[in-house]
Amino acid sequence: MTGTTTIQRFLEPASAHGDRAFAHQLMEMLAIPVFVLDTSCRVMIWNRACERLTGMTAAEVVGTREHWRSFYDEPQPTLADLLIQERGGEIPSIHPRPSSGRSAGQPGHLSTESWFDMPRVGQRRYLALDASPIYDERGRLTAVIETLRDMTDEKMAQIALEQLATRDGLTGLANRRCFDDTLNAEWARALRQRQPLSLLMVDVDNFKAYNDANGHIGGDECLKRIATAVSSEMRANDLVARYGGEEFAVILPNQSLKGAASVAERIRTRVEQLRVPNRLALGEHVTVSIGAATALPSPDTSASELVATADAALYRAKHMGRNRISLPLSEPG
Repeated sequence: MTGTTTIQRFLEPASAHGDRAFAHQLMEMLAIPVFVLDTSCRVMIWNRACERLTGMTAAEVVGTREHWRSFYDEPQPTLADLLIQERGGEIPSIHPRPSSGRSAGQPGHLSTESWFDMPRVGQRRYLALDASPIYDERGRLTAVIETLRDMTDEKMAQIALEQLATRDGLTGLANRRCFDDTLNAEWARALRQRQPLSLLMVDVDNFKAYNDANGHIGGDECLKRIATAVSSEMRANDLVARYGGEEFAVILPNQSLKGAASVAERIRTRVEQLRVPNRLALGEHVTVSIGAATALPSPDTSASELVATADAALYRAKHMGRNRISLPLSEPG
């Protein structure tokens, strides 16, 4: 037997499985961070691997209920505490987003994954936790053992892969896939909450000619500077995406058409103020044209209609001479 099963066996009453001191010795030798709580939530065992992970020594916590200090800045129950107190149902409120969705394994066991502040070591760590009950020969709970697994490196690698899948490699903005997913999600939320949803389509004026004159490296640098300018005007819940080529899209949740027009004008002005030289015309600089649109989602409409309206407005801005914003010909119904 290995892992938690082995530990449980040796932590059972000494009359059944020999000297309990052997269990303590076994725990100290384990490379897996482990701690054990008695039924009053006091620390019985805090092994060396747990000391290395948390930065807190056994001398500081054994016999106390202070083990929470290893993981949190303020008092919160650990998984073992929740199991002892029969509060397993509170896990979603304490760890609301365990990314892998791990669930309790065997009946009476609890498992989850989450980020922890780890105040003593001064680093946030992503831990996988498992809490298992230990019973005596009469079936009474005598202790709970919690094992911890540091998955920070794996989690960071997962985040990096997710970013590769949703981020534009040149500008660092959301890519088209992320834009499509976010627009559909925001449309559904706006429908539920009966709020407006606005969209800006931003296109770099005469970019093909600019790219030809300055080369791809110069064109790429221009796009990156414009991406930064557009992003600087966003609220926390807005999304800027590289829609394709020299075109950007901006999702503005719960924003009126008037508000969207104001954001569009700030973007247009900020790009103009970059004063990126336009070699095609002496003394002129790179500009953008912007189409704005707003929708009040209803069950018989779709997000694609909002995109089409914003696209049409962008076309009008181009047709009217560029370096300007354009709104829909009619207000949203």
